[in-house]
Amino acid sequence: MTSDKEQVLLAAPIAIVPANEALWEDLDAVLGSVRCHAARCYCQRYKIPDSQWRSVADEERAHRLREQTDCGHPESGTTSGLVAYLDGRPVGWCAVEPRTAYVKLLRTRVPWIGREEDRSDDGVWAVTCFVTRTGFRRRGVSRALARAAVGFARERGARAIEGYPMITQPGKEITWGELHVGSRSVFAAAGFTEVSRPTLRRAVMRIDF
Repeated sequence: MTSDKEQVLLAAPIAIVPANEALWEDLDAVLGSVRCHAARCYCQRYKIPDSQWRSVADEERAHRLREQTDCGHPESGTTSGLVAYLDGRPVGWCAVEPRTAYVKLLRTRVPWIGREEDRSDDGVWAVTCFVTRTGFRRRGVSRALARAAVGFARERGARAIEGYPMITQPGKEITWGELHVGSRSVFAAAGFTEVSRPTLRRAVMRIDF
């Protein structure tokens, strides 16, 4: 019998698994396929202070993500994201974990404009990054990951989950690199509601459980 958790994380035709249940080689293949900052950032941008960023080599960033995700260890009780598969091929990545894990995010001004928030509340989770493997875009990978992130956080005790997507406008191009935070439509399709719009190009989307 399939559990509710499996139904959320393994929705066909795109299968989503917690990163610790994926191989590191699969996640590395997704990140390494793109030509934006994700190929070198390894989802450390919100975890490493600006003062230290240049001193942390790409290899070290990759090592840190590998430890954070605990890829290849399905028995692990901790991980930091989700990996998407299409027909058995790794095609996407979503970073999602307690908001307090993102030290730089907590210190960044924009997400907090107009909001009274306890930034130290680890019951609030955050979705900070989406990456879709080159050749698999516009197939619903990000939307599937966003939906799975909701169930993933809720099942692990989150009381809320939020994201910080870009506002896309018809006729105005946004590079894939900029869209690593996701688009407003991706979050809306997963049931998130806009709670603030701190800038013309950025929204804060949230679900309270």
